[in-house]
Amino acid sequence: MTHPSRRALSAALILLALTAMAAARSAAPRRRGWSAEQRTLLRSLSLASLGPLPADPSNRYADDPRAATLGRALFFDARLSGNGTVSCATCHVPATDFQDGTPLGHGMGTTARRTMPVAGTAHGAWFFWDGRADSQWAQALGPLESAVEHGGSRAQYAHVVADHYRREYEAVFGPLPRLDDVPAHAGPVADTAWRAAWDRLAPTRQDDVSRVYANVGKAIAAFERRVELPPTRFDRYVDDELAGRARTPESTLSADEEQGLRLFLGQASCVNCHNGPRFTDDHFHNTGVPLPKVALPFDSGRIVGVRQAVAGEFNCTSRYSDAQVDDCAELRFAITEGEALVRAYKTPSLRGVAERAPYMHAGQLATLSEVVAHYDRAPRAPAGHSELKPLRLSPTERRQIEAFLRTLSER
Repeated sequence: MTHPSRRALSAALILLALTAMAAARSAAPRRRGWSAEQRTLLRSLSLASLGPLPADPSNRYADDPRAATLGRALFFDARLSGNGTVSCATCHVPATDFQDGTPLGHGMGTTARRTMPVAGTAHGAWFFWDGRADSQWAQALGPLESAVEHGGSRAQYAHVVADHYRREYEAVFGPLPRLDDVPAHAGPVADTAWRAAWDRLAPTRQDDVSRVYANVGKAIAAFERRVELPPTRFDRYVDDELAGRARTPESTLSADEEQGLRLFLGQASCVNCHNGPRFTDDHFHNTGVPLPKVALPFDSGRIVGVRQAVAGEFNCTSRYSDAQVDDCAELRFAITEGEALVRAYKTPSLRGVAERAPYMHAGQLATLSEVVAHYDRAPRAPAGHSELKPLRLSPTERRQIEAFLRTLSER
């Protein structure tokens, strides 16, 4: 027989446990549901909404698997450099999301900007931080003749193709031109001897070499457009949320991560620029990014880049493009004037952002915490006018936004 005092004690303990459980439930953060409008926005951010690769009318070989195979070989070939040690993969390292994790790119010398990742970029309209190339193949050509990147010349690259990739090249692009009268190095580059050698070539021979050079870019672009973005925990969270499925560990966001997502969509207004399944609007914005910590020439951003794109030798309307004039609306109607372009840079994708420190166009901010704090403070721009306004976030809210951003990385 149970003693009455023991029964009373047991009842008191049970009541105490129930009270503690109720208190814990009331103290724990409650997960709110998503409104219909928010669910639509979540769907638009999911990688499932990305859709097929858009056509590139300026590159008729963009979806030719033979061109992609050739482009992959060229991407990793260090013979496409002035000293035989630099390839595209030197800076665009596959193991680190096709970037190098350094504030500034390093090839034959040191560049003035951060290496941009490759995955998913074929879905965009402009390339480089300032958008000075209007296609992926035009972008691929820029570093090849840059003295501080690959540091070679288009004549050199034509000879590399003829000597090492003739069969693969001709299977895609047709017969190579003869190159017996083309010097080992020649091109419209900074090196005065190479430029003089270029100027001595007849215009028809210059065109032959430049066409091979353009096709090198088109082959590399055919490879790069196949570098896809991987789905992450955020995508699985959205997919399960929209389908009404039970969460798994691979599709669950913590309370802080979910609250960070709510801030991203709402109070912090991050989604105004970082939208769509790639988390970028592919436009250019002045966000008051500080000057680099190392001495570099002043960088004016988009206002210079857009003019370079319009005048570009290999742009959409050029003789080396496969597009019709009507296909080149982005270039033909690009805005080339206005203070909004001064120190405006392309909105980077946030996919994989946790693995891509340091941040901004010249690696000015070392950590994601610094990036979120920068947008919270909204400092004045060194030049032009910043679009930012102070967010007045609490330290907890900043930490929650950072926690959410980490769900966009798979590692």
